[in-house]
Amino acid sequence: MSGRRLYRRSAGGNKFKSFTVTVKETDLWIAVPPKSFAAALPGEIEQLVWRSRRQLERYIKEHPDFALTREPYLVQGPAPEIALEMARAGNVAGVGPMAAVAGALAEIVGRWLLHRCSEVIVENGGDIFLKTVEPLKVAVLAGKSSLSEKMALLVEPEGRPCGICTASGTSGHSYSRGCADAAVILSPSAPLADAAATAMGNRVRGPGDLERALTFARSIDGVTGAVAICGEKIALWGRLQLQPL
Repeated sequence: MSGRRLYRRSAGGNKFKSFTVTVKETDLWIAVPPKSFAAALPGEIEQLVWRSRRQLERYIKEHPDFALTREPYLVQGPAPEIALEMARAGNVAGVGPMAAVAGALAEIVGRWLLHRCSEVIVENGGDIFLKTVEPLKVAVLAGKSSLSEKMALLVEPEGRPCGICTASGTSGHSYSRGCADAAVILSPSAPLADAAATAMGNRVRGPGDLERALTFARSIDGVTGAVAICGEKIALWGRLQLQPL
């Protein structure tokens, strides 16, 4: 069982009703208050994800560079909102728009759910959109580092949603130019957190790069916290706390 599956098994506790929705590569774990859950909810979310993915796939078919570039992208022609959000996030962070796709889909689902419930957690391949009314611990998965699954971010409720996204150069399938075991970004925008995590992770080629990577993350407008792990070294910045898991 992967670290992400272990996280899903243990997260949420008795306070939330959790379920999964899978559409192609999009693999969502969702938690809502039990009173907000209905039998039809997973199917409604599945249709929402299908619609969002089809819009994005049609745009990519017409503009294949959108999916291929790893550099900031100028949107061409009419584009669906998901493509615009991904491009904005990638441009702010200095990476390609596809670096924001998991965070963008998590946020689309999460904001849709917030019309029905006051709290929600949506995790998409390790990238998270959440809004809670009580502090929540989020496990830090750090690839091959011995620190992986040994600590958690304590996320304090701030009255607004939060995106928490992780990039890794030593685990997972996402592309990274660096070798960070974990590059974690917090932001009110999940697409921006996703793109910025990739950008910060790209700058870590060894433990000596952690502070430089954090300095870069601090320069991104909209980023509120960052954690970088490489081997046994860890660096963090922002209004966040690390606690034993």
